[in-house]
Amino acid sequence: MQTNRWIKYCKRCLLPEPKPDLPIDEEGICGACRSYEQRKGIDWSKREQELLEIVKRYRSQNETNYDCLVPVSGGKDSHYQVIRMLELGLNPLCVTATTDHLSEIGRRNIENLKKQGVDYIEITTNPVVRRRINRLALTQLGDISWPEHLTIFTIPVRISVQLNIPLIVWGENSQHEYGGPAAAVKNNVLTRRWLEEFGGLLGLRVTDLIGQDGIEPRNLIQYTYPTDDDLARVGVTGIFLGYYLPWDGYSNALVSQAFGFETHHTVIEGYAVNYENLDNIQTGIHDYFKFIKYGFGRATDLVSMHIRRGRLTREDGVKIVKNLDGKFPWTYLGVPIDNVLKQIDMTLDEFIEVCDRFTNKNLFVCDSRGNLVKDKDGHLTKINYDNMK
Repeated sequence: MQTNRWIKYCKRCLLPEPKPDLPIDEEGICGACRSYEQRKGIDWSKREQELLEIVKRYRSQNETNYDCLVPVSGGKDSHYQVIRMLELGLNPLCVTATTDHLSEIGRRNIENLKKQGVDYIEITTNPVVRRRINRLALTQLGDISWPEHLTIFTIPVRISVQLNIPLIVWGENSQHEYGGPAAAVKNNVLTRRWLEEFGGLLGLRVTDLIGQDGIEPRNLIQYTYPTDDDLARVGVTGIFLGYYLPWDGYSNALVSQAFGFETHHTVIEGYAVNYENLDNIQTGIHDYFKFIKYGFGRATDLVSMHIRRGRLTREDGVKIVKNLDGKFPWTYLGVPIDNVLKQIDMTLDEFIEVCDRFTNKNLFVCDSRGNLVKDKDGHLTKINYDNMK
């Protein structure tokens, strides 16, 4: 067995050094933990006042248009965003870019969000083309969710331009909770540059898809960000609500549940919680590829957030992660993986071959020939789960 390599982890949470754009300083503390530290010095009353000034500036003066646009998925955070906008007396337009493989609970939560009393637009891209892009993105990038992570940013902005709604209210800047370059962490506005660097494009341009598997330019309209001229004409401004209000996924879930948001009946596979990523059956595959590429999964993200907030000790966090993180995604929300692979015309053997091709062997136990060691259920073993050799 080759187990002589070593993964370095943040000493405060459990994020690992292989995570892209995650700085770990000389004291062994990661950028996400440093970002959370800085919250203690934030004057949230001042930030809230800034938010009130922004919504006052963009509120429709004659009530002939919407006050803002809120991109939503139906999840706990988008419920929270809409609830807060309604509390401010705003008239938001909610826009959903439909997920790749919508779950039953995801549909119910979307319908519940509509019941809060909002106008709602749901855009579904051509499912035939979407599945081709899912397969291309999985085999070329190791990210089956690439088209979804693109359209959740492009579609709301396109609607904003088309309906002349300047203010877009996003949720949290992911660089705050999950770590990233300092400039991105400090940002409170979502721009084209943010999308291109941190919005999940992974170096693949939309135009690169043209000509692959019969994909034509006309198939990619909803995947395309508006032009700079269009953005300037409307004056589109996209703010992160998490910059102005204290942001916490767990408390967002509690607030949302009080307004009818539905959680899963048990802990979600690989998650340690029952309130995250309930809408897309493909998420299990997406999270697994993060694990095999970088050595951590969604349980690590969630446990680390709870550790920072003092809800969980780091010691218990390690136990949870070792038990839940990175299992082969045989099911997600109880749906077998075969159901997902069938939609993208891929066999299980083909999928496993793609998995092995994207797996970073420096992070997992291999045999003397350099082959990945898997147990009877196809699970890998990380070389270490904490700062120990």
